[in-house]
Amino acid sequence: MKKYAAPSLLLMIVLVAFPQISETIYTPSLPDISAALGVSNSSVQFTLSIYFIGFALGVFCWGWLSDIIGRRPAMLGGLIVYGIGSLMCFYSGSIGILLVSRFIQAFGAATGSIITQTILRESVSGNKRHAMFAQISAVIAFTPAVGPLIGGWVDQALGFRAVFFTLVVMSVLLFMYAFLKLPETTDVSARKKVNILPIIKRMVLLPRVLVFGLLIGGINGVLFSYYAEAPFIFIDYFQISPGIYGFLGIIVALASIVGAMISKSLLNVYVPEKIIHIGCLVMTIGALLLTFASTLVMLPNIIVIVCILMSMFVMLMGAGIALPNCLSLALVKFQDVIGTAGAIFSLGYYLLVSLTTWGMSFLHNGSLVTMPIYFLVVSGVMWFLGKKFIVSE
Repeated sequence: MKKYAAPSLLLMIVLVAFPQISETIYTPSLPDISAALGVSNSSVQFTLSIYFIGFALGVFCWGWLSDIIGRRPAMLGGLIVYGIGSLMCFYSGSIGILLVSRFIQAFGAATGSIITQTILRESVSGNKRHAMFAQISAVIAFTPAVGPLIGGWVDQALGFRAVFFTLVVMSVLLFMYAFLKLPETTDVSARKKVNILPIIKRMVLLPRVLVFGLLIGGINGVLFSYYAEAPFIFIDYFQISPGIYGFLGIIVALASIVGAMISKSLLNVYVPEKIIHIGCLVMTIGALLLTFASTLVMLPNIIVIVCILMSMFVMLMGAGIALPNCLSLALVKFQDVIGTAGAIFSLGYYLLVSLTTWGMSFLHNGSLVTMPIYFLVVSGVMWFLGKKFIVSE
C-alpha cells in the first residue's frame, strides 16, 4: 500500500490536543456546576467519566470508519458531532442532560485522537516515529492544563456556561482549519475489507499489547483523575480562586513536557521498553511523595500546596517518560490493519481511563489522602506489569 506523507506537525498537534482541552476546561467550574444544578460533588465528577465512555466508543467508530471512507471525511464528521455536543452542553439545564451532552461531545472529539495517531503510525516509522510521539505526548499531557487555565478565568469572569460556549466557538474554528488544511492520507480503494474479530483475537493472544493498553489507560487515568479531584482540593479545601487554580495546572503539566523531553533523549541510550520501565518507576516514587505530602496538614497551607505540586511534578514526569514509547510500540505488529487495530486498541484503553476516573469520583470523600493512595496503587501496578511483560521480553 502506498505510504503518504504526514500532514504538518502543527495541524496534528491542534487536532490531537482539543479533546484534552475539552475534557478539562470546565474542571474549575465543577464546584459551581454542582451548586447550580443542585447535585453532589461526586455526581458532577461523573461528567468526566462519561466523557471517556463516549470517547472510547468514538475512537472505535471513527477509527473503523476512517478505513472505509478515509481519514479526512472521518475527521470532519467527528468535528461536526463534537460541535453539536458542545452546543448541547451550553444549553444543559440538568445533570442528566449535561451527561448526555458530554457523551455526544466526547464521541465527536474522539476523532482528533484516533485519526491523528493513525496518520502518524502509517506515515512515519522507526525512531522518527518514537520522537514524533514524544512531541505529541508532551502536547497531550500539557493541553489538559491549558483547559483549566482558560476555564478558570472565563468562569471567574462570566460563569460556567461561558466556558461551554468557548468550546462551541472552538469547534467551528477546528472544523474550518481541518477542512482547509487536512489532506487525505490513505487510499481507501486499495484497502481490503477488514474483519474485526480476527484482529481482536490477535491482540488478545499478545500479552504485550494488552499490557501496553493497561499502561496507556492507567497513565491517562491518573492524569485525568487528578484533574477531576484537584478542583475540590485546591478550590474547596485550600480556598484558591478558579483563576489561580488554572495557573497551578500549568505548573503540573510542565512535568509531562519535561518527561517527554527526557524520553526523547533517552532513546540515544536505552531501548523504548527500558524507558517505559524507568517512567513507571518514577511515577511510583512520585505517588509515594504525594502520599507523604498529603499528611502535612499541620503545616501552613502554602507549604502543603507546594509539596503536593512538587510530588505531582515527579509523578507526571514519569508518565511523560513512559507514555510516548507505549503509544509508539503498541501496534507495531498491526500495520496491515492499523486504522481498525488502533480503533479497537483505543476503545480498550479509553474505557480503562473512564474506569480509573470513575474510581476517583467513587472514592471522593473530601480527604487529602484519598487521591495519593489511589495513585500509588495504580502506578505500582503499572510498574509491576511493565517490568514483568515489557522489559523482561
